[in-house]
Amino acid sequence: MRRNPPESIQHHLRRRLNRHARECWPHVEAITVRFRTGFAYVTADLPGGENLPLCRLRFTGVPHTWGFALYMASNDSYRDSILPSGLPAGSPEEALDRAGDLYLSARAPVIRVPAGLVVLVGAPASGKTSFVRALVARRQIDPEAVVSSDEIRAELFGTSTAEAGSDAADARIFEERDQRIVARLATGHSAVAESTNVTPQARARLIAIARRFNAPVTMLRFDPDVTDLLQQYTQRGRTDLTAADVRAYAAVMTRDAGADQLRSEGATAVHDVPGRRQAITPAEAAAHFTFV
Repeated sequence: MRRNPPESIQHHLRRRLNRHARECWPHVEAITVRFRTGFAYVTADLPGGENLPLCRLRFTGVPHTWGFALYMASNDSYRDSILPSGLPAGSPEEALDRAGDLYLSARAPVIRVPAGLVVLVGAPASGKTSFVRALVARRQIDPEAVVSSDEIRAELFGTSTAEAGSDAADARIFEERDQRIVARLATGHSAVAESTNVTPQARARLIAIARRFNAPVTMLRFDPDVTDLLQQYTQRGRTDLTAADVRAYAAVMTRDAGADQLRSEGATAVHDVPGRRQAITPAEAAAHFTFV
């Protein structure tokens, strides 16, 4: 009979899955993991006391790699399956996302975003602009609510790449951005700060503005897989950034923009915006939110 992994490994797996669920599947109350004959059976605890089986993991001897079997509701069994990487084994987080895409996405409630400051947090090419355009197209927000550093850069400097990339230009762009946000918040309207905002320093500047008006700060995280991020960057044909730049932004995002970090900085609420990793279009992602 196959033996269960050591207690320390079991605890490590539970902690990883629950941490990931808090960041990526916030409507799940908890992830329950039960071990039996060497397998870890993963269940999502949903509001109202519902328990939803998701997948079965098989310990490979390496804490970061687990075999994956998807729960089959049709016959109440588990079937060995492939992760998005194309492999039959991977990280616990990959397994949770794969099962979550099938069983949890449709159950995600619409997230209410209160009037105030909305801060988008994500590397270039992570989908922020497409998401905002979808919100505008669906009339969920006014176009005037969006304060984009890229658009301000284009307004002030046009196609002058050399001038627009200087430190003096950055200072002027973000001063103008801040003034526009202040104008919105001062009149009780929402403002959507569309820039990378992956560093604590960039976010601190925005949070300070919101505090002047006692405005709630909602942070929306865009954190696609690096492979998807680079693919989106390539498709858009950007010339102002290199692939190395995009990787660097993604690394900063991972290090300095986790949900717990954002809350500790003063965010009233933090939500992950689904995207290509969940096979969700910008319009579908926009439908997950309502702005009040």
